[in-house]
Amino acid sequence: MTAATDAYRAARDQLLELRDDHARAVAEFSWPDVGDRFSWAVDWFDAVARGNDRPALVIVEEDGTSTERSFDEMARRSDQVAAWLRERGVARGDAVIVMLGNQVELWETMLAIMKLGAVIMPTTTAVGPSDLLDRIERGGARFVVCNASDAGKLDDVPGDYTVLTTEELRGAYDLDVPPAQHPGTAPTDRLLLYFTSGTTSKPKLVEHTQVTYPVGHLATMYWLGLRPGDVHLNISSPGWAKHAWSCFFAPWIAEATIFLYNYTRFDAGALLSQLRDRGVTSFCAPPTVWRMLIKSDLSGGPGSLREVIGAGEPLNPEVIAQVEKAWGLTIRDGYGQTETSAQVGNTPGSPVKPGSMGRPLPGLPVVLVDPLTNELVEDVGEGEICLDLAQHPLPLMTGYQGDPERDAEAMAGGYYHTGDVASRDEDGYITYVGRTDDVFKASDYKISPFELESVLIEHPAVAEAAVVPAPDPVRLAVPKAYVALAPGHEPTEETAYEILKYAREHLSPWQRVRRLEFFELPKTISGKIRRVELRGRESDLAAGAAQFESGAREWKDEDFPGLRGS
Repeated sequence: MTAATDAYRAARDQLLELRDDHARAVAEFSWPDVGDRFSWAVDWFDAVARGNDRPALVIVEEDGTSTERSFDEMARRSDQVAAWLRERGVARGDAVIVMLGNQVELWETMLAIMKLGAVIMPTTTAVGPSDLLDRIERGGARFVVCNASDAGKLDDVPGDYTVLTTEELRGAYDLDVPPAQHPGTAPTDRLLLYFTSGTTSKPKLVEHTQVTYPVGHLATMYWLGLRPGDVHLNISSPGWAKHAWSCFFAPWIAEATIFLYNYTRFDAGALLSQLRDRGVTSFCAPPTVWRMLIKSDLSGGPGSLREVIGAGEPLNPEVIAQVEKAWGLTIRDGYGQTETSAQVGNTPGSPVKPGSMGRPLPGLPVVLVDPLTNELVEDVGEGEICLDLAQHPLPLMTGYQGDPERDAEAMAGGYYHTGDVASRDEDGYITYVGRTDDVFKASDYKISPFELESVLIEHPAVAEAAVVPAPDPVRLAVPKAYVALAPGHEPTEETAYEILKYAREHLSPWQRVRRLEFFELPKTISGKIRRVELRGRESDLAAGAAQFESGAREWKDEDFPGLRGS
């Protein structure tokens, strides 16, 4: 054991001990001092994995077959992969694109790259050649690790890089190698390069160090409520930051088992069966999955589940209420970004307020800042979610690589600016309002699209909804809902009327949804709705620069006599 290992373990164990006491955890926790060199793969993972036969990773396929690796096997096999990569030229500081699905090689390769002191660039298998070119150029990638079936995407992508396939990599398992030595990486050395999903602009390239995620996700472990021996299932795709949060760092920090269920098409019943049959104790999923689950049969109970968590986007109170009624478990929401670890969360043992993301997590100096004056919002109020840079938030990225203008904007005025607006109540609970780009005014009232969307998706005909401002000659702008319909519902006048009527009955008069269009919502490759495209479409429609697609139309509240009025 190294001094870094001891310090890391002490911090981890402190959070485990205080898992049900949020106030004490915030007051007493401090980030561990890991010294002048640190490698999470060696100083932490190998330290707890050598000789440990408990399952570290379990992957179940749709046909029921499964792959299981113990902690010790993961340590030894990542040693072999590290040696194999070194033979092919991967060296300390080299950026390596890892474009793999939920397969054992993903975890082995990530550990191996860390053991070499190289830099991981997680990339979803959904990207195409143009996205790969952008990543290779901006990220300076020297190597790409992928399956042979995806290697063809790189045939016409120029650059000075080497493609390594998993089919070739499997030769590493025949190597007889000693345990990997410490790469000598400093805490400030690069470890991860993440591209954001690009919901409002071109994807940003986020740089993380040997500690910002590996140490910073102690806070994420605390929010998730993980314990040693847990079996944790998180629904997110490889290549995005949340996968690293909850399918890599947080569970293995807690010495829990990472459980994955691979499916080609989402099947709520099959997923619920896996949860129950495999003894899953903690489950984290985005709102889309939770909404699908509550529409299925929850009567079979939660199995061994102790912790249920929502992440990715804010979760509306109706979903929380239905799961609580069926299972007696409360979904705990939280908040964070690719640029950080989890920042805010409803933690185990804390009362959950419907609609709230919770309170700042231990070690995260979360503040609200007035976006106009850049002054702190004291006590109760509303402002942009920020991190106080004077308090040195360890989980924060070093910056946006190669983009000094965005860096300066994000770190202006002594705060890291998330771009998200929230309100805080008298108990310190923080409730999401919306992106600074998404919040708009209608008749001089501020509209939070999230609040309106939360009501719309309660209607059985609505699968997803996105609310944006539609130009209006009288009110300047009015709320318009773009709606994706649930199966079994048709885009008819009657359906439009019922949805608008429901929204009117469940929203304040100044929040009225006045227009509605059935539409296939534009999304990023990570599945987040690109409201920026919908706002642009509204501007184009108003200016006559765009037309409704054939057979499509916009429904207005004044189209229906029963909805007319102010």
